[in-house]
Amino acid sequence: MAQYLAPGVYVEEVSFRAPSVEGVSTSTAAFAGLTLTGPVNETPELLTSFGDFQNMYGGYDNLAIDANNPGNPKNTNYLALSVRAFFDNGGSQLYVSRVFVPKSTTDTGIATGGTLSDTDVGLTARFPGLYGNQTVMVTLKPVKTQAVSGLPPGSLIAMVPPGAASVAVLDAGIASTDTQISVAPALKGAQPKNIMVDAEVITVTAVDATNTKLTVTRGTGAAAHSKGAQVYAPVSTLAASIGNTDQTITLSAPLSGILPADARPQFLQIDAEIVELTAVDATGAKLTVNRGARSTTAAPHLASAPVFAPITPTFYTNGTTGTFSSAGGPLPTPPPAGLYVLTMSVTVTGASGSPQVYDGLGFDPAHPTYLGAVLAATPPRHIDMLENQIAFKIGANLGPLTLYQAIFGVSGGPLTNTSRSYTLTNGNDGLEPQSSDYARALSYFTALEDVAIVAAPGSGIFADSQNIINALITHVSAQRAYRVAILETPPSQIASDNENVRSQIDSSYSALYVPWVITPNPLARAGSSIPAEIAVPPSGFVAGIYARNDELNGVAKAPANEVVLGASRFERNITFNEQALLNPLGINCLRYFPNRGYRIWGARTATSNSEFMYVNVRRYLIYLEHSIDNSTQWAVFENNGPALWARVKESIDSFLYNEWKEGSLLGDSSAQAYFVRCDRTTMTQNDLDNGRMICLIGVALLKPAEFVIFRIGQKTADAQN
Repeated sequence: MAQYLAPGVYVEEVSFRAPSVEGVSTSTAAFAGLTLTGPVNETPELLTSFGDFQNMYGGYDNLAIDANNPGNPKNTNYLALSVRAFFDNGGSQLYVSRVFVPKSTTDTGIATGGTLSDTDVGLTARFPGLYGNQTVMVTLKPVKTQAVSGLPPGSLIAMVPPGAASVAVLDAGIASTDTQISVAPALKGAQPKNIMVDAEVITVTAVDATNTKLTVTRGTGAAAHSKGAQVYAPVSTLAASIGNTDQTITLSAPLSGILPADARPQFLQIDAEIVELTAVDATGAKLTVNRGARSTTAAPHLASAPVFAPITPTFYTNGTTGTFSSAGGPLPTPPPAGLYVLTMSVTVTGASGSPQVYDGLGFDPAHPTYLGAVLAATPPRHIDMLENQIAFKIGANLGPLTLYQAIFGVSGGPLTNTSRSYTLTNGNDGLEPQSSDYARALSYFTALEDVAIVAAPGSGIFADSQNIINALITHVSAQRAYRVAILETPPSQIASDNENVRSQIDSSYSALYVPWVITPNPLARAGSSIPAEIAVPPSGFVAGIYARNDELNGVAKAPANEVVLGASRFERNITFNEQALLNPLGINCLRYFPNRGYRIWGARTATSNSEFMYVNVRRYLIYLEHSIDNSTQWAVFENNGPALWARVKESIDSFLYNEWKEGSLLGDSSAQAYFVRCDRTTMTQNDLDNGRMICLIGVALLKPAEFVIFRIGQKTADAQN
């Protein structure tokens, strides 16, 4: 209570009304089952479309639970089909908990590829599953740029020098630490450089005094080339009109400006030793050399050893008489001289053939889309953790250049190898699950308070299906769970089989539906042997109809006499007489009616308690309990007296009055529809002494008109006056 010490006017805010009770959502569903991929043993994420499911858990493709028998129905991806049915029938919010059973204590089911050491790159699927056996293509993306000032930090840049830079000699005073070296001002006296056209050797022997011409000396070779054949120096094009004798030819570009002032970095190589040029000073005459790791087998180099640009001689299509090639085969056309920003794209192609593409990935940890972060085992963004199907493991000793070389398999300069393909192997879908595996998956729904509908679509196909049903019932029957389970039987059941399943169940928190639904098979293709239709368990359809009914009519209305969208037909046509046998047992039937289509024709729970025999009664009570629970937490630790009792009563009374006005409670008046009592008549002194406030609430619930009876008889016409 505020203290009033100094004279004055005090204005204070107070509330003269009780906090209102807000109704909770009843349409959020949760499915447990087998998927192609996705996280295991984690709290599920909310899905709002089938596209969300595909991104995290894969599509419709079959699993390989029975890898030796691909046609086994246990391999069918029932959960994916049921998720589609859920959203098609009106569902909008869904959680999925993946069930995966490793084949052994050492098996993870995760596909791997490549090798990994401190100086190498490894590749792995992020989640277990045969789906992880993917092909990963990494493609280099060089983009020419004019300057480096506007590039993201950590950008990797390659320089292709103009002119005949590959025959240039840099006066390299390379010490054991980073140092400055001078750029040779001209190319006079360039060391001879050999280039080869097939088996014919042509030697660059001298540069003339103007730096614009050089002498080409023809050697002898096995193959003759036509006059006018194009000959390419290591990085520049020579206008080659090669006759039958030695001659002088003109360069296509001047040899000046070998290293522009903003070139950073350029990669150089001395045998197996990598040297990185990272900066050019203001005059363009000096640059910084960062020494990389030297090969243990490389010969030592003198401090003044000449440094050559890293682009080795390359050879291109002649266009007239064949292909110019080196011993390693044809090489790609070199890019024009200039600065190139190097990024890469990663394309992941799974069993379904649908690629995932990650563009603009960098080589440096400072880059905003660094490969080792975006596709890391633990990426910084949560959405990447869920949706990225692969992860790169990058050796601790790899820098930007050595990472480039490790990925693309090159030891020379950049841009000489533009793509590399990796194949992941040894991923598997594990073993057939048991009830304990489903119980573990269901446990991750416990903390999700918005879940109101739980199912295990496709679990009826497994040998332990009855115990999986028991695991579902155990989950929804837990105290304060506030949810119901939609149960299914195995496929191809007759009436007596369904009775046997129902006889082992007694829970008002569950409802059993038969038969399975026949839908178009999304995997079927013209001319393939895959059947055009497939049987899908009813639980996904029913969960979607629950959600649709809640949104359109309210949870107080029974989710029955509703159209099953997406059904081509039912696995069995249940007749009126058969339902007369199943309905009293609490088995809800899906039936076909001419001119009215395919509908849910039952609304009973799987219980022997007649007080809660209808699905809408059980679910509406859950709705009331959960709503009141959530909205009266403010009352805890308040003074337990008449003021608190009055506020609680007013809060709940207002909530139930609104429910009655909306037609969710039975009665011509609010007094007939409900009562709320919270006073000394509901609590003893012992209750008060032990901190208990007890409020009694009675509601008159609406039961569905399950049997609509019209009694018709004959009558005698009244006499006419």
